[in-house]
Amino acid sequence: MPDPTRPSLRALARYFLRLGAAGFGGPIALVGYMERAFVDEHGWVSRQELKDGLAFAQLAPGPLAAQLAIYLGWLCAGLRGATVAGIAFVGPSFVMVVALAALYVRFGGMVWLQGAFYGIGAAVIAIIARSVVKLVRTTVGPGLLLRVLCATSALVTAWTESELLWLFVGCGLVSLGAQMRWRGRAGALALVPPWLVTGLGTTASASLVGTLFVFFASAGLFVFGSGLAIVPFLHGGVVLQHHWLTERQFLDAVAVALITPGPVVITVAFIGYLVAGTLGATAAAAGVFAPVYLITVLLAPRYERWKSDPRARAFVDGVTAAATGAIAGAAVVLGRRAIVDAPTAVIAAATLALLLRFRRLPEPLVIVAAGALGIAIRAA
Repeated sequence: MPDPTRPSLRALARYFLRLGAAGFGGPIALVGYMERAFVDEHGWVSRQELKDGLAFAQLAPGPLAAQLAIYLGWLCAGLRGATVAGIAFVGPSFVMVVALAALYVRFGGMVWLQGAFYGIGAAVIAIIARSVVKLVRTTVGPGLLLRVLCATSALVTAWTESELLWLFVGCGLVSLGAQMRWRGRAGALALVPPWLVTGLGTTASASLVGTLFVFFASAGLFVFGSGLAIVPFLHGGVVLQHHWLTERQFLDAVAVALITPGPVVITVAFIGYLVAGTLGATAAAAGVFAPVYLITVLLAPRYERWKSDPRARAFVDGVTAAATGAIAGAAVVLGRRAIVDAPTAVIAAATLALLLRFRRLPEPLVIVAAGALGIAIRAA
């Protein structure tokens, strides 16, 4: 008999469709949204279960927010829940990004995008900051050791501007060591309509679409941490190795992902579209999310079994503290890049003040207002 506290498949689909369609702020904010809904508002999972999911998402390869969404779907409704959560979460932003990519190819660039991102980027930092504070408070707790591990991870992430797997594992081992001491122990296209496989260049071949899938599957399999962590890996392959895009086109792809809701890693759909049209976008998105889905549904049952062991719990606590610190450090890195002058500083500060004063203020409304303000400032 189903657990009455768990959501139905329909409720899971409704929630993740909303989150995928209106969840701005990148992985850090998306994790905060999931915590608010699943723990605080609906009580679908316990706070400890969410902490366990965050640790699992950080240890497993792939983008953090998508990994956590699929894990929560699995936790609530098994394989069907993981499938529904993954598709519902990624679907809305995939459609939006493909539509923007089609406009980009059709009209040759988006001058207005820079102005919008100028304002939106600053507002997003405020959304992220609020989420970071709550995550630190609810996932780390009062213990001195976990606070030190969290702060260390934050400092290292902010300094290196990258999220390091060895750091998460190391923090887990430190926590485990302390616990033991305290207790004493990755087809043919002939019949496909041309517009489906036409990007910036000529009509793409079947081999190109296949190459896209394999490349982005490797990105999903070998990149750890938040969706932002995948950007350096993509830059090396898309711009430097395969020469699919120019530097400017790559930056536009990242900007589009940052101003659209849902997971930041959906930038791969924009890149895939520019290279090989709609099929290219589909191959890229399927490639990057397939490892995330498979790893979750294959490994989550085993994770659920051993996580209750005291030694495993101590290790998970250390990894969770490191993951939370890495998220805080990533917020600092993003802040340095988004708050570049007095107007962006004012936008960020004003957004944070509004969010703290009006706790139910819809973030999409804030994002739209910040984007319009950014366009106006750049046009002046």
